[in-house]
Amino acid sequence: MKTYKPTSKSRRSMTGINYRDFLTTNTPHKALVSGGKRDAGRNNYGRITVRHQGGGHKRSFRDVDFVYNKFDIPAKIASVEYDPNRSGFIGLAVYADGEKRYVLLPQSVKVGHTFLVSEKAPVLPANRLPLRAIPVDTFVYNVALKPNGPGLIARSAGNSAKVKAQEGNYTFIELPSTEVRKVINTAWATIGMVSNEENHLVSIGKAGRSRWLGIRPTVRGGAQNPPDHPYGGGEGRQGRGLRRAKTRWGKPSGKGQKTRTPKKYSNVFIISRRKVGSKRGTALH
Repeated sequence: MKTYKPTSKSRRSMTGINYRDFLTTNTPHKALVSGGKRDAGRNNYGRITVRHQGGGHKRSFRDVDFVYNKFDIPAKIASVEYDPNRSGFIGLAVYADGEKRYVLLPQSVKVGHTFLVSEKAPVLPANRLPLRAIPVDTFVYNVALKPNGPGLIARSAGNSAKVKAQEGNYTFIELPSTEVRKVINTAWATIGMVSNEENHLVSIGKAGRSRWLGIRPTVRGGAQNPPDHPYGGGEGRQGRGLRRAKTRWGKPSGKGQKTRTPKKYSNVFIISRRKVGSKRGTALH
């Protein structure tokens, strides 16, 4: 981690990633980079569906390959790069046939490392295999939920899922949330844990740095007006005045209240629900 001289109160507690120790270039591959406007939490109607997003530094979008549909063709990592749109590092993979793609890198993989997407690939970091070919207790990331589908699970910095068991046509995996879920074993996953594992140790330090990242402020419900929140109104600061905690839209929230849709389509794939609060214990790794 990188620390700073305490030239101000916020600077005293601020920390960051020492990118010089990991990155090999600060110029992305132009053919895989595009511009564009960020949605900032809005849907196709322009309405805010995710609050507290907006502003921030302008970003270029890297075309990262999460599908890995080039089978049995070895690739070599040509560079390790920063991607402003995700917490893990990406690498420029050059395949033996000359094609170049950005991929999400695991820990310990550096320039010159080769990987393979194949059903017969060895169980080594950055190699991608079907879940049925991965031994139990192996850490994986970028896990797909469908055969030949894109990787959707465990893509944040330092994250990984763990193969817990093989049963019939399904593989049981433990997610970073401690939930155990079954995934069809013809879906693919990459061996290893996502790079930049120190990311969760970064202390933002000041409000302005959050704004650079595109994170807008969050306001307490009790500080709002009655039309805006169930806790709003009243003279001065006071309790919520309600037996159970609610969200802005009146839905249950807080400790012990279930917020998941009771009949959600993916319930049949969950073997063990995630542990929350003090019950959760230690992380996977």
